[in-house]
Amino acid sequence: MVITKIVLPRRTFIRGLGAAVALPFLDAMVPAMSAQAAKGVPRFAAIYTGNGVNMFDWTPAAEGIDFAFSPILKPIEAFRSRTTVVTGLDNYQATDQGDSGGQHPRAAPAFMSCVHPKQTEGADVQAGTTIDQIIAEKICRDSKLASLELSVDRNDVVGACDHGYACAYMNSMSWKTPTMPLPAETNPRFVFERMFGSGDTAEQRLARAQEDRSILDGVTAEIAKLRSRLGGHDRLKLGEYLDAIRDVENRIAKAEAYNTGFEIPDRPVGVPPTFKEYAEIMFDLQAIAFQADITRVSSFMLARENVNRSYEEIGLPEVHHSMSHHGNNPEKMKAYSKMNTYHVEMLNYFLKKLDAARDGDGSLLDRTVVLYGSGMSDGNVHNNYNVPIVVVGGKEQGLKGNRHLKYPKGTPLANLSLTLIEKFGVDMDKFGDSTGELDLLAGV
Repeated sequence: MVITKIVLPRRTFIRGLGAAVALPFLDAMVPAMSAQAAKGVPRFAAIYTGNGVNMFDWTPAAEGIDFAFSPILKPIEAFRSRTTVVTGLDNYQATDQGDSGGQHPRAAPAFMSCVHPKQTEGADVQAGTTIDQIIAEKICRDSKLASLELSVDRNDVVGACDHGYACAYMNSMSWKTPTMPLPAETNPRFVFERMFGSGDTAEQRLARAQEDRSILDGVTAEIAKLRSRLGGHDRLKLGEYLDAIRDVENRIAKAEAYNTGFEIPDRPVGVPPTFKEYAEIMFDLQAIAFQADITRVSSFMLARENVNRSYEEIGLPEVHHSMSHHGNNPEKMKAYSKMNTYHVEMLNYFLKKLDAARDGDGSLLDRTVVLYGSGMSDGNVHNNYNVPIVVVGGKEQGLKGNRHLKYPKGTPLANLSLTLIEKFGVDMDKFGDSTGELDLLAGV
């Protein structure tokens, strides 16, 4: 039984100077004396890593339940009961189909849309509406933002990027329509201000970036007033949520201070100095957006296709794309696996954030389906068959974990997409090149 001093609407904001701070789900949002807590809303997060993985160190040796986690997937073993590893699915729409090259620009759009992207260097780009946007259309109609699209790799290059394909294909894993790619935001502050408020001009954004005060300082009186009316559990939950916002702000400010000493362009370039810090801030922003119900859908390019990022902080000076072309050299494949594992460690960070955040009578992870994978399997030969896929969470969507599911050769990746879409209440007969839903995904 939930008893609180007040009853709040599910969509409640604390408003102040230039900010509208949404609240997390509180007991006070459940009617007083209610015998049953309100059921939380579902969320969906898609996380993409380009250039494939070392499939020998990715694929678990055994199928079924209680499988042994592979070396690359070991960082998420703590979430065994929520994790399903799926093998045997083909990203066929990313393959050559009379095109002249272009495996990299096709991989991410096809991974999310299961449609073969049109080869063009112009503005007439075409792929397909992606799974995240179909889900967002269903579950985000009353949220502040329809979705969030994020990346940690530069996306300011335009024109032709690879083998006659426009850069839009490389920069966007999410497509709102078959002809409308959604560019991913790379600046943490811009993401933060999109969520909580910002200046409209470059001058206002610069002034905001140079301020020491928190965005929460403008709503101090409103927070104190609300806190005095909440029950003890809600006060604790509100405090943890506000602390998380301040923590993200402080790390963004630290990153921007690191990037000082030169003229600030129209778009601030303040990003953390290491990949780990950068990825963690972006994951924190997604977790806060879900917790506050600012949006219920996000997509995150943790590593873009053909990206030339190095990971010197873990002893990998060679750039990502080059590492993926290991030529089956054992030492290079070992380095490739180390990088792949590093990415899964970042996934683990996000899962821990979602699992720690309470949402009604459960956790965010209970109500979030996290799809993690790549549009290639073996980046060394640009193979789009049997791509690496992990699905975590989704307890309230009926997904069962602690399993490695292996499907027959030739099973389309689109079958997984169709199955997940229907878990969010979207009734579709076909998605991309699907041939039906995946049996066993929700258990037997």
